[in-house]
Amino acid sequence: MSSLCELCETRRARRACPGIHGQICSVCCGTEREVTVNCPFECEYLQEARRYERLPEPDPDKWPSPDIEVSDDFLVNKARLINVAAYSLLEAALNIPGVVDADVREALASLVRTYRTLISGLYYETLPANPLAAGIHREVRQALENTRRRLREREGITPYSDGEVLIALVYLQRLLYLYDNERLRGRAFIDMLRRRFQKHLERTSSSPLVVPSSGL
Repeated sequence: MSSLCELCETRRARRACPGIHGQICSVCCGTEREVTVNCPFECEYLQEARRYERLPEPDPDKWPSPDIEVSDDFLVNKARLINVAAYSLLEAALNIPGVVDADVREALASLVRTYRTLISGLYYETLPANPLAAGIHREVRQALENTRRRLREREGITPYSDGEVLIALVYLQRLLYLYDNERLRGRAFIDMLRRRFQKHLERTSSSPLVVPSSGL
């Protein structure tokens, strides 16, 4: 006799759920995925849902940092910087237990505020009250500054300005906004970055200096 779903305890279980380490019905799998269940990236049902999930329509009034232009030329000419920022963001998200897209969104917002003050000449850094977002903020900022220093030492020029870092961070803000599935424990944006940099993650070296330069 088939066992009952371990979440609703009503319907028959149809599949093994690695998120609850037990049996689950297809309805609960769909409704509780990344809501009450922490779904591992490797879950085949999560990845299947990613392929068919309809994301919410973007609200123009919620478009991040609408005053900052991210041109096509910037995306082409500063692809390396964007990838360094994106990979640093991914590393931080994977290294800090419990991080979801909402934490990344909060960290990006605080990083954008920080770099806005840097280019204004009145440097003021405020970390998010959320410790997960604050951890991401610190790791990404340190990675960006360390990479800039190493490239300057190696190539003898400043590879990117604070203003260019700001634009790259705003681009990532907007990319996250487009991928956000609005689930409480959603990690669609992190998962997209993970798949984008999968080969790089598998290497022994994780130096941002060797992140591929093709665009996101």
